[in-house]
Amino acid sequence: MSSMGAPANIFWQECSVGKSDRQKLLKQKGCVVWITGLSGSGKSTLACTLGRELHGRGNLAYILDGDNLRHGLNRDLGFKAEDRAENIRRVGEVAKLFADAGLICIASLISPYRRDRDACRALLPDSSFIEVFMNMPLELCESRDPKGLYKLAREGKIKGFTGIDDPYEPPLNCEIELSPDNGVCPSPCTMAGQVATYLEEKGFLHDE
Repeated sequence: MSSMGAPANIFWQECSVGKSDRQKLLKQKGCVVWITGLSGSGKSTLACTLGRELHGRGNLAYILDGDNLRHGLNRDLGFKAEDRAENIRRVGEVAKLFADAGLICIASLISPYRRDRDACRALLPDSSFIEVFMNMPLELCESRDPKGLYKLAREGKIKGFTGIDDPYEPPLNCEIELSPDNGVCPSPCTMAGQVATYLEEKGFLHDE
């Protein structure tokens, strides 16, 4: 006898209203903007600024913030490698649903491992996964240390902290890379404008 919930007993339910119908209603195209980088690199700030920029343009966006999700959806996960992989997998699946709903989903997570980000990319069709790499030097991120986590990591009170005693694997082929210019970090508004311009050029911000 098959157990309840076995894959053989699960079927995909198609509905009469599809992704294209939702996109026409919203007059935009669903996608995932995946912001990755070290703690303190400005991911959440960029996500919120981009969300405000898109809202001002009349586009519907929703932010999936890594810390916020650990208060609910991922509250049962720690920071071991396998927990981090599951954390990213869950966020990737949720982001896929938001994109399918026709929204511009902005996911803001350290997501340190390349294979996990690539697995999320593989969930999305038609180049609708836009990876944004906050390429900020460790020294800058550590000098900001908005949550005091680098200090704790340096003191050995946090183990497996990305950039200190756990690696960060930078993207190899990201769509957008944001980094300091002559040592000066661009403003959040400037970076958000750059991402929004990319989305507009690729046709996500209006129904073609």
